[in-house]
Amino acid sequence: MKNKTIRLFFNYLIKGTLVVLPLAGALFLMVWIVASIDSALNLSSWFWEDDAGRPLYVPGLGILTVIVLLVAVGMVFTNVVTAPIYNWFNDLINRIPLFNTLYSSIKDFTEAFVGDAKKFNEPVLVEVNETGLKKIGFLTQRDLSKIGLEGEVVVYFPYSYSFAGQVVIVKTERVKRLHMSATDAMKLVVSGGVSGLE
Repeated sequence: MKNKTIRLFFNYLIKGTLVVLPLAGALFLMVWIVASIDSALNLSSWFWEDDAGRPLYVPGLGILTVIVLLVAVGMVFTNVVTAPIYNWFNDLINRIPLFNTLYSSIKDFTEAFVGDAKKFNEPVLVEVNETGLKKIGFLTQRDLSKIGLEGEVVVYFPYSYSFAGQVVIVKTERVKRLHMSATDAMKLVVSGGVSGLE
């Protein structure tokens, strides 16, 4: 009877952990990201003070500032900034050493997820070696003839349990299109293969 109670206790403990841990982890990360952004960009302490003269922190004002700023910049670049001005702006940034590398890399990575030309939307299976080892990745460039690599493509392999990844160039014939959504493929890889096939 005692052993059965202990087994039941540990069974409930494990099942509770499987329910709570992913939920708590996801909520913690979301709250941490939002709180970090809100704290870093909260301007309330610059303008308001309490009765004792200490800076007053207004929760949520940093996030609201970011949203308003992004919408305002989006409106300006959509309705006011013309193609020549946009090209001039890009040329100006491209002339600044180091900054241009960081800016263009972050810009391309951001546009790959949320821009008009999304890049991580074609999951593929790549045969890595002659033993039949295969990896799941995302086809990001189809034509490499400009750099002298005809018949080869660029594939991005995300790491499991991470947002980092690896970019490789492989022969086209080693790449096979997967019949699954990009979201499910990313979940499959990032989760270490335990989710994404539901």
